[in-house]
Amino acid sequence: MTKVTMTVNGKSVSAEAEGRTLLVNYLREGLGLTGTHVGCDTSQCGACVVHVDGKAVKSCTVFAVDVAGSDVRTIEGMANADGSLGVVQQAFQDHHGLQCGFCTPGMVMSSAALLAENPRPTEAEIRHYLEGNICRCTGYHNIVKAVLAASGQDAGAMAAE
Repeated sequence: MTKVTMTVNGKSVSAEAEGRTLLVNYLREGLGLTGTHVGCDTSQCGACVVHVDGKAVKSCTVFAVDVAGSDVRTIEGMANADGSLGVVQQAFQDHHGLQCGFCTPGMVMSSAALLAENPRPTEAEIRHYLEGNICRCTGYHNIVKAVLAASGQDAGAMAAE
């Protein structure tokens, strides 16, 4: 076991981990941050997306020891300082971008990463960026509307599916 230290959601944290411990397990089991979900264990579904040093990463594909010293942001760190929902989270709620909620943490994290890279994406760019995230409930239409709204664009102008 190795002591792994990193900054998670703005706080320095440490926990013991084996060299083979995946970041998703370190976050969930070592730190108790269970908002990051384990969906497929094969990097196909995107439920485990977190930000590592500002980049969206599927945490089921990264060893915790490999991101020691990094700045990690999870879904728990997406809220505003006063505890209210962040912009992307609020847009998902307002535009019904979730149903069962299992994919939501990964969708929110990926959407936030997209908006950091491209503050005003088109519908096509949103759909392309989210190809690595699977939702079995929504059909993606309302997720795309939520991302458009989070970017300050008119989600109502989106073409109906």
